[in-house]
Amino acid sequence: MFLQTILSNKKLLTACVLAVVITICAIVVPIAVVNSYDDAPAPKKFTGREVLDEVPLIDGHNDLPFSIYLVERNLINRFNLDSNLKEHPVWSAVNSSHTDLPRLRQGKLGAQFWVAYIRCADTQYKDAVARTLEQIDVTKRIIKKYPNDFKYADSADGIMEAFWEKKLASLIAVEGGHSIDSRLAVLRLFYELGVRYMTLTHSCNTPWADASPIDEVTPVPSQLNNLSAWGRHVIWEMNRLGMMIDISHVSYGVMRDVLQHSRAPVIFSHSSAHTVFEHHRNVQDDILSELGRKRGIVMVNFYPLFVGGNTIDDVIKHLNHIRTITGVDHIGLGGDYNGVSVTPEGLEDVSKYPDLFDMLANGVLRTGETFDPWTRDDLQKLAGLNLLRVFREVERIRDGLVDEEPFEDLIPYEEFERANVADQPCMSDMDMHKN
Repeated sequence: MFLQTILSNKKLLTACVLAVVITICAIVVPIAVVNSYDDAPAPKKFTGREVLDEVPLIDGHNDLPFSIYLVERNLINRFNLDSNLKEHPVWSAVNSSHTDLPRLRQGKLGAQFWVAYIRCADTQYKDAVARTLEQIDVTKRIIKKYPNDFKYADSADGIMEAFWEKKLASLIAVEGGHSIDSRLAVLRLFYELGVRYMTLTHSCNTPWADASPIDEVTPVPSQLNNLSAWGRHVIWEMNRLGMMIDISHVSYGVMRDVLQHSRAPVIFSHSSAHTVFEHHRNVQDDILSELGRKRGIVMVNFYPLFVGGNTIDDVIKHLNHIRTITGVDHIGLGGDYNGVSVTPEGLEDVSKYPDLFDMLANGVLRTGETFDPWTRDDLQKLAGLNLLRVFREVERIRDGLVDEEPFEDLIPYEEFERANVADQPCMSDMDMHKN
């Protein structure tokens, strides 16, 4: 009788059918969803090296041009960089040979600052300008010799253009203010030749800026200048030109003065953390903090003498410490390859960058010690986005100073006197600086 009533009442029948369908769905759908999660493939594990295909890996400092000077006397017509130099009869015996094209490809380099370096102890107050010009020349010729692999760049956009063409953006840097011979005209001409950063000193003081070894001299030398009054003109002219200011190698006082007076963010092209290993070439925490506030970047050096250990783990400890002080937006890499005689285990040459990125993503040292893994965004910034940001900011400030006249002040004779280098037999115009 009840069944007949339902069948005779269409509305009631429809309601019953809907109730049954809803009940079945309530049971079946969750089961299906659970089963679909069970059957879904596990998400692919993130590997750090993946980011090197997404953004350019920019290394701040490679001394290949100086190696070419030492080994080949800058004669490159018969020199083959597109070969395994580890098997070369001469280069294989060179303990600072870390770079060739096969290893650069393996290392996934996207951009490299090639350094026009000459020793200050040999050339300062002598032929530093001419010798630096030779290093700029050989750098440009090497870039031109391998057009399928290298692309000359002198801007942040140029780096990205090379990256999209799957070539290594090749930029020029000068290491050491001794290379300008205390002449702003030379600085300007270096910029015209493509130099996009200059390290203010190497290991020798200049008349206008002190080098880092002075921080370990006691008692403090009487000629301690930090950044002199004329030295400020150097950094202001670099700001006007759009040349990045590199304060690796300089004294603590110069670091402080440059951060105070520069109108643009500055870089450390190849320096590490003083708290992790106390060496005068490394950067103290208060400077790191100020660098972050001024939107600069420290590109971490791999040299075991500065890192305080000879493994990739030791380099990672510097990266992690700097990250805690500056945040991830102010860190990069400046391996110093071809400029050092010893490299860390795990970072033996330019081919090893992908291994570093994998370890940072995994958050595990070779010893088994763990640390907070670096995210994909973190590693993209480390690889190159941070340096590109600084470079673009330097270019933006340059463009805003387009109407500013060049600084043309001569370095005063008193600054040569204060630095105890007033006797300059190779300098023919010293009297001009006395007025």
